[in-house]
Amino acid sequence: MKKLNLGILAHVDAGKTSLTERLLYRTGVIDSVGSVDKGTTQTDSMELERQRGITIRSAVASFVLDDLKVNLIDTPGHSDFISEVERALRVLDGAVLVVSAVEGVQPQTRILMRTLQRLAIPTLLFVNKVDRAGARYEGLLDDIGKKLTPHAVAMSSVEDIGTRGARSHARTVEDEGFAVYLAEALAEESDAFLAAYLDDDRRLTQKEYDAELALQTGRGRLHPVFFGSAVTGEGIDELLHGVQVFLPSVHADADAPLGGTVFKVDRGTRGEKVAYLRLRSGSVGARDQVTFHRTDHSGLTTEHPVRITSLQVFEHGSTTAEARATAGDIAKVRGFKEARVGDRLGLDDEQAPRNFFAPPSLETVVRSERPGEAGRLHAALQALSEQDPHIELRQDQYADGAVLRLYGEVQKEIIRTTLEEVYGVRAYFEQTRTVHIEKPVGVGAWLEELDTRTRNYFWATVGLRVEPAAPGAGVVFRLGVELGSLPRAFHTAIEETVHTTLDHGLYGWQVTDIAVTLTHSGFASPVSAADDFRKVTPLVLMTALKEAGTQVYEPVSGFEMELPPDSLSPVLAKLAELGARPQPPTAREDGYRLTGSMESSKVHEFEQQVPGLTQGEGVFLSEFQGYQAVQGRFPSRPRPEGANPLNRDEYILHTVKRL
Repeated sequence: MKKLNLGILAHVDAGKTSLTERLLYRTGVIDSVGSVDKGTTQTDSMELERQRGITIRSAVASFVLDDLKVNLIDTPGHSDFISEVERALRVLDGAVLVVSAVEGVQPQTRILMRTLQRLAIPTLLFVNKVDRAGARYEGLLDDIGKKLTPHAVAMSSVEDIGTRGARSHARTVEDEGFAVYLAEALAEESDAFLAAYLDDDRRLTQKEYDAELALQTGRGRLHPVFFGSAVTGEGIDELLHGVQVFLPSVHADADAPLGGTVFKVDRGTRGEKVAYLRLRSGSVGARDQVTFHRTDHSGLTTEHPVRITSLQVFEHGSTTAEARATAGDIAKVRGFKEARVGDRLGLDDEQAPRNFFAPPSLETVVRSERPGEAGRLHAALQALSEQDPHIELRQDQYADGAVLRLYGEVQKEIIRTTLEEVYGVRAYFEQTRTVHIEKPVGVGAWLEELDTRTRNYFWATVGLRVEPAAPGAGVVFRLGVELGSLPRAFHTAIEETVHTTLDHGLYGWQVTDIAVTLTHSGFASPVSAADDFRKVTPLVLMTALKEAGTQVYEPVSGFEMELPPDSLSPVLAKLAELGARPQPPTAREDGYRLTGSMESSKVHEFEQQVPGLTQGEGVFLSEFQGYQAVQGRFPSRPRPEGANPLNRDEYILHTVKRL
């Protein structure tokens, strides 16, 4: 059987989850259509999702169309949960992007479409809510062509749009007007099709048009657009036909090398960890011995041998069955107790998947409100971090505090509510702050040498040199000594400690784009142990880094705006007030297009003021662009509680337990 992993994506409130319900109902998976407002949908299983009427975590449901098995993935629409969307994108074969016929193309819709195009994910568009007052057809198609893709092809027409009696009709090449319209779109991308179309000896069939449209859709050249209503069911049959015919499916090859990706981690009814695995190639089943590979934020890759105790494949809706998974399947795997999102199964012959969206640029300190709950808080946050890799845990200056990375205030509120309602922990969140990074500006070196003739705090010799690395290199660890000069365990201890120590630089921020070279090493057998190297490495590294010096950088976001003519002056004034760097505006028929960049910390503030500055007609998009050097006094972040390697005497006293 052919397989297709299909993502449903949309701006919040465009009707994405309702469409998922309608698809499951139409394909016989469920007996009645659930309601987002009533909290009765299949894929919004969390109580918070039902209460708020938004999707927070990705969900999977399966249905069958003839000989095609579709794994349907419902993703969040709110921008605060963009990391969930990112993880879903990694497992998709195709996507349906939902656009509201009433609200039209919204900022998040454009970001999602831009990302789908960048990743070459074949995409269909479904224009929802044609039965709602204010729904548009021609005008919305124009907006789609201008704002989303110039290669959109309307595959259906709508009768009585904007009324409860709206009806969607599939367009076929039997209609001469549609045949010409479709042929022109296809011919722009294919000379072979153009030649066949112009051949006077025969008339192309619907099947030939569909085959060429499927080919170009699969290549991301064209995007079929379907109109309908998830509430009434109009247009659903045409959309299902488009999914079956125009999106590329996967054929299983059980003999191919094993490869897959963990894109979601959950907990079972008994508290056991469950990993959601998309299998790209090969086959895997229960009791198989496999190896997962993990690359952390510093670029270090580790291996994790696992014996799978249970493996279930999605079969009918959200139900699963014990079976051997083959290429294209999404499976629920038990037995991988240390599973984390992003882990890769099988041969590690590819680069770790890059992030499609910007990392969260905000963070907050969270502490337990009630005395004695620090342990429960840490355990709860640890469980949440397994489900979302962007939740970074580290101890703060408070004994019961930890730091969380965030995309926005809605996400913070969801985490607070989850901690209280799911884990029974009441937590206090401090005001969010912008996440900075540090980079070395010079070269520094330090050596702590073992001398058996004197008293030693550390039975280890470690010398390190630090210097700038290429932009985007992260942390590069090099050997300036022979590999056999130390036992392998001691080399591993040094390298791992280098990566963890650089999480906090001279000003407390993570250090990146840095090359660290091990210049000296030594040990005294049998006294030296790996722990000696773990303890002395932070002291050597931070002393060398202090000699080199660091520059603090702040995150910068690029922005794009569309605004009416009379809004240009107040918008430019506000941008100047926030220290943004706009480019000269470009005049358009309906106003201006404005691009530029600003500090990421100012984006949320400006975004909230866009409706007032533009009388509700402005469109504002932003995306992470990189980092820029901080001018003036550098912001700092408190270091974790414990020994501070920047203070030699304090560090040695603390480390040898003599404080």
